[in-house]
Amino acid sequence: MTDIYLQNTLTGEKQKFEPIETGKVSMYNCGPTVYDYAHIGNLRSYVFADTLRRMFEYNTYQVNQVINITDIGHLSGDADDGEDKMTKALKLEGKPLTLQAMREVANFYFEKFKEDLNSLNIETPEHFPFASDHIKEDIELIQTLIDKSYTYTISDGIYFDTQKFPTYGKLGNISGDQSRIGLNPEKKNFRDFALWKFNSSLGYEAPFGKGFPGWHIECSAMSKKYLSQPFDIHTGGIDHIPVHHNDEIAQSEAAYDKPLANYWLHNAFLIVDSGKMAKSEGNFITLNSLKEKGIDPMALRYFYLTAHYSSPVNFSWEALEGAQNAWKRLKEKVSELKDDTDETYKEEFLKLINDDLDTPKALALVWEMVKGGKNKKLILEFDKVLGLKLNETEKIEIPEEVQKLIKERDKARNEKDFAKSDEIRKQIESHGFEVMDTAAGTKIEKK
Repeated sequence: MTDIYLQNTLTGEKQKFEPIETGKVSMYNCGPTVYDYAHIGNLRSYVFADTLRRMFEYNTYQVNQVINITDIGHLSGDADDGEDKMTKALKLEGKPLTLQAMREVANFYFEKFKEDLNSLNIETPEHFPFASDHIKEDIELIQTLIDKSYTYTISDGIYFDTQKFPTYGKLGNISGDQSRIGLNPEKKNFRDFALWKFNSSLGYEAPFGKGFPGWHIECSAMSKKYLSQPFDIHTGGIDHIPVHHNDEIAQSEAAYDKPLANYWLHNAFLIVDSGKMAKSEGNFITLNSLKEKGIDPMALRYFYLTAHYSSPVNFSWEALEGAQNAWKRLKEKVSELKDDTDETYKEEFLKLINDDLDTPKALALVWEMVKGGKNKKLILEFDKVLGLKLNETEKIEIPEEVQKLIKERDKARNEKDFAKSDEIRKQIESHGFEVMDTAAGTKIEKK
């Protein structure tokens, strides 16, 4: 196998990847809180995780991937205050405040999330665990921390005492001020976080009182169940570094005296004029919004791959339309290529994707290959990593009237009557189609 290098947030360095088990990769990707539709900023995390998965599969690794589904316990902030996001969704939709209704809302938005993943050609992970199905595991983990004296109880819940975990904040080298998580005056330290929040009216029974698990404990419990501890790779957005991921590390490593994950990878934000795209900012755009504007979801995937996952991406409709045009043009060019293969490109592509997923340079390499007029088979092999569906050409329904015009124009061109040919081109364009003259013959696209 060719060496793979990943930028590890835990060490702050690009490191050679050494799997726990030869030929296998265990990977946990922080999933959505299913109280609303995902926005395209959220979806960048899953395009990144999918490209990472595809890279490992291209290197013949067997991947065991988890994308968790948070359907309880996530408060409006990443801290321990504010309204539960799922409870807020119930109120907005006029549903009763019950666990059953909460799960119904979660199931609805989970199905919409899966539709988004499918639209973006994202491979299905081995596990999609729901937080509400793992209360038993949460309680067991919390009980372990209680038994090991890492916790204390105040009026609203059970908290992790970060002063008993001296390396708290080691992920990303986060200082105390950067990892503030609430100003609850009962807490011993402002960085302490909730493992269990009491709620006598709505919640789950537990030995230490009825309530809900904290958001952070859910991920620790689910990753332990499906991947064991330690596992190879944990991913998420950079916004998870200061609090959520450092909390996961603290509680998991305190409980089991071993690392949670060996490599931590984080993707940067999608930026709009008002800052990062977020539901809380009211500036979010869904995948359906793109479709309504005639943007193919695959154009969004292409757009993301033009930047390194760790670099912020500036969103604009113009940039997205440009990405769509480039993606369509690339598909068109690939369809015209010969199957001859230059193996030197294979080594270069592998080197680029194995260097911390350098997708911008990998795309540039594909464009370079296209200009050579061959290597179709190899480019389609590379697309197993890029996931851009370069072998799928769009099926266009051409009206009979336009088909007749195309035949008339082809005849005019064969007779070298270029004036008539140009006149017929304009007629075809008036019907909403674009004419392209290629070495393979006349091609038609919708405008």
